[in-house]
Parts: sequence; structure tokens; C-alpha cells
Amino acid sequence: MMYIGALFMFAGVFFILAGTVGLLRFPDVLSRMHATTKCDTLGAGLVLFGLMLFPGTFYFRVKLLLVIIFLWITNTTGAHYMARAIYRTSKGRD
Repeated sequence: MMYIGALFMFAGVFFILAGTVGLLRFPDVLSRMHATTKCDTLGAGLVLFGLMLFPGTFYFRVKLLLVIIFLWITNTTGAHYMARAIYRTSKGRD
């Protein structure tokens, strides 16, 4: 079970690194934010899910699951509102 958890954690680190590359390589703010938001949410979720597969108490797993749900909701909602604000303030500026 620990090997599967380590596999999930490595996959999460891969997605976090892919999001970092997207942050450095994409040309505009919205593209950068899209790359980092999607990859960081998935990467953090995979890392935390991988930690859930390691030996521990039930309460530890419940806490990790709550953190995954919290990150899933707040990262996507925050990115949506930031993108909306950027779009509204840059409207008409080309």
C-alpha cells in the first residue's frame, strides 16, 4: 500500500512541476494562472491522497480528506474570481 501511496505522491510532484513550467513559459497572465491552478490543485490532491495511503490513524486520514476538499474548492473558486477581475479590468486594452 505504501508503494501505491508513493506513486501517487510522485505523480503529484510531477503535476506541480508541470504547473511551475507553465507559469514560467506561458505568455499572459490568464494562461499562467490556468496552468498553475489546474496543476497545483491536482498535484496537491495527489500528494495528499498518497499520504492517506501510508499507515496512520483514521483521524489523520479524515483530516487529509478535509484538506483535499478544502483545496479543491478554494483553489478553483479563487482562480475563477481572480481571472474574472483580470478580465474585467483589462477589457478594452489590447
